[in-house]
Amino acid sequence: MTIRMVLADDQTLVRAGFRGLLDHSDDLEVVGEAANGAQAVEMVAATRPDIVLMDVRMPVLDGVKATAAIVERFPAVRVIVLTTFELDEYVFEALRAGASGFLLKDIEPDELRQAVRVVAGGDMLISPRVTSRLVSAFVSKVAPAPVDGGRLAVLTDREREVMSLVANGLTNEEIGRRLSMSPATARTHVHRAMVKLRVRDRAQLVVLAYQTGLVAPGS
Repeated sequence: MTIRMVLADDQTLVRAGFRGLLDHSDDLEVVGEAANGAQAVEMVAATRPDIVLMDVRMPVLDGVKATAAIVERFPAVRVIVLTTFELDEYVFEALRAGASGFLLKDIEPDELRQAVRVVAGGDMLISPRVTSRLVSAFVSKVAPAPVDGGRLAVLTDREREVMSLVANGLTNEEIGRRLSMSPATARTHVHRAMVKLRVRDRAQLVVLAYQTGLVAPGS
């Protein structure tokens, strides 16, 4: 299966660099480029890619608003945010808007290609520990609008426990060791929690854990 991608960045050289890294793989194909967020939304509508690599700081329409528009209109498309700094307020806002994860722009070529494959397959965050640290930091700083904690009432006690460990950056293997279960069982609990809470992926599960107060910033 070929993974189809759109690159959104206002710098032509950055787009050319990413295209050069991605187009050399048999299973990856760049089907469009955009120089701002508005163009990114239009390109996604025209090409229906699997993945969008989205810079957060762009003119006309920034990457956060573009991510929200894409996720709302095209829920099957997954957005990976590109950033220069790990602890970037725009990255957290993009995760809240529906991005499936983020990558630093200086990522190694092999790591970039593998990250795209992981997210396209609907799997876990590229860097659960770093992402949970970022979410924790910015929830405490920007005080995003809270979500009713009663939303978690649909979860079993075990699913809530697993969700809290996901929010603290643990992988399925680490959750399994902590709770004396197999990684496959941990993965099942994570999946059930996502289905019940109607979130797209692990990234949104992390964000929701903080917004509902299941996990406190810095815990």
